[in-house]
Amino acid sequence: MFFEHLERFNSRPAPFSAYTAEDLWTDPHVSERMLALHLDGDVAMASPTTEFIDRAVAWITQRCAIDDASRVLDLGCGPGLYANRIARTGAAVVGVDFSERSIRHAERSADTNTSARYVLGNYLDVDVPGDFNLVLMAMYDFCALSPTQRQRLLRRICEWLRPDGCFVFDVYSLRALSEHDESVTYAPNLMDGFWSAEPYHGFLRTFVYEQPGVTLDKYEIIEAHRTRTIYNWLQHFDEDSIADELGRAGFAISGLYGDLTGGALGGDAREFCVVARRR
Repeated sequence: MFFEHLERFNSRPAPFSAYTAEDLWTDPHVSERMLALHLDGDVAMASPTTEFIDRAVAWITQRCAIDDASRVLDLGCGPGLYANRIARTGAAVVGVDFSERSIRHAERSADTNTSARYVLGNYLDVDVPGDFNLVLMAMYDFCALSPTQRQRLLRRICEWLRPDGCFVFDVYSLRALSEHDESVTYAPNLMDGFWSAEPYHGFLRTFVYEQPGVTLDKYEIIEAHRTRTIYNWLQHFDEDSIADELGRAGFAISGLYGDLTGGALGGDAREFCVVARRR
């Protein structure tokens, strides 16, 4: 029985054949640990450092000409680290996330004299009125979606944006893919109790798919009364592949940068930032 279970766990699934992101971000214990990581401004894990976010917001708002007449949509906004800062420009900001714990923190930490509104839900499905000057998607969220989900979302963003609006997001590059190796890890209370407040056994199986440029971290979390499997997919891009994805949804690339602070794009970068506009 245990042998068969391990065989199933170690089997290589088809890319994006399972989607567990919503389960991950809505688990009460995991969402609490994730929020703590988001709010640690000295460590770039769930979110970048405070210093990086400050520079990113300054560049994004300048690049997309955001002011007190603008409307901004932050997809996967988490605890409002970008959205609340952007709202200080006077823009009307809407943040969407399916972590209730993060949304509540964003609401509590918003400045009282700004216009920041938060919506609890999956941005693939939630109904948000359009007409935005900027749609932002930070921390590589785009990479965690399947090709079908990405096209569905891009078409929604195309409808949400004003004709001259910007879609700004960051992605992992193929250089980052080359740094991944396939591996298996086991540990009691894997990741220092991240997955549960109760004792558990954790397995991590990393798969690398050179084609189509995908990695998978597959977690098996075994507790006394339940077993969970979490799939963390990441798509990696180069300039041609991201241009193709955007083009099929009615976008054109307006600029490519090293990251969300607007730095120069280097050939060996692990990530890059895309500014896209409706064609």
